Amino acid sequence: MEIDTVIIGGGQAGLTISHALTLRARPHVVLERARVAERWRTERWDSLRFQFPNWAIRLPSFGYTGNEPDVYAHRDEIVRFIEAYAQAIDAPVRTGVEVRSLSGSATSDSFELDTSDGAIFARNVVVATGPYQQPAVPAAAAELGDIVQLTASNYRNPGQLPPGGVLVVGAGASGCQIAEELLRSGRAVTLSVGAHRRVPRRYRGKDVIWWISALGMDDRVADEQESRKAPLVISGAYGGRTVDLRRYAAEGMRLIGRVLGARDGVLTLSSDLAAMLAEGDAAYAGFVRAADAFADASMPIEPPTPEFPEPPLSPATLDLAAAGIRSVVWATGYRTDFGWIDLPLFQPDGRPRHKRGVTDVAGAYFLGLPLLHKSKSSFLSGVGEDASFLAEHIDSHRPRCTPAETH
Repeated sequence: MEIDTVIIGGGQAGLTISHALTLRARPHVVLERARVAERWRTERWDSLRFQFPNWAIRLPSFGYTGNEPDVYAHRDEIVRFIEAYAQAIDAPVRTGVEVRSLSGSATSDSFELDTSDGAIFARNVVVATGPYQQPAVPAAAAELGDIVQLTASNYRNPGQLPPGGVLVVGAGASGCQIAEELLRSGRAVTLSVGAHRRVPRRYRGKDVIWWISALGMDDRVADEQESRKAPLVISGAYGGRTVDLRRYAAEGMRLIGRVLGARDGVLTLSSDLAAMLAEGDAAYAGFVRAADAFADASMPIEPPTPEFPEPPLSPATLDLAAAGIRSVVWATGYRTDFGWIDLPLFQPDGRPRHKRGVTDVAGAYFLGLPLLHKSKSSFLSGVGEDASFLAEHIDSHRPRCTPAETH
């Protein structure tokens, strides 16, 4: 007995391909280790605001219907949206079922899943567990002594941290939102700045997400050049405002270079803080030039972004104890964790080997990863295109289970 298709993961990616398979009358089940949208519930900080405005919150056949299209939704609203989507499409989700391992079956042309609910066999498997699985914490974390350390996935609010200064490592979207929240709470905040790309939150009366779509940035087919780009820094916090690290410094935040290493609580820092800020500004200027080249002359022109003075140069080292820093938040990104998959699906560096989510192991697929096919592949509003493609591939390339086989 086997299931035609098993989808692993009950977030937006797993639900979208569930919907796409339902439209094609392909039997399937979605296995979710906890609850629908679990990472949104338990691996995001309390005040998180979505980076996209409400009008851009959409999944296939389901979109935002409220009366605040230009507001940035709270984390809990995103959870409710995904829950409502699961109900609207009547997704066959089995919650509380953890997939412990995935392997090939020795007895049939199928896969075997060892789960907390027993063994399951499937003709096809879609891994839709998302890109944010394991925080990518650098080795320097082991050299910080008794400093309290959190990652962006287990930080919740300023009250969670002990009294004293806080170091936030990473100036991507998460790091900047967390650092700003801590600063506004009255904490002494130090922000370690790496490569990043700044853009205006709004320009010429339009949100940056509108511009990203209008300029075709989200529709670019992914390549190695795209994968090497620095993260785009956009925030929906505090009504949505342009992230400007120089403004953070003017408001009292200390900016330092990248963390290169640590020993006995003393960090070694890069000397390229000014270069990182300049690269962020260059990305901002390039975005504005592209928008201006595209824009209709009748659109209103937004006043230029206020300029702030250059922050002090970064020191070469930082003694956390001497600086009064009692806690560190690592906002240094994530890595995938596919150690539970015993199939030849991976490159030497551990990344899945696929083309548009289709692997060279017949019947095995990936969905929801960054740059799976396009820049928008891991977006809430962009995953549906990939899901439809994979569902069509399953339907046209993989034989269906017969009624006698399926349970």
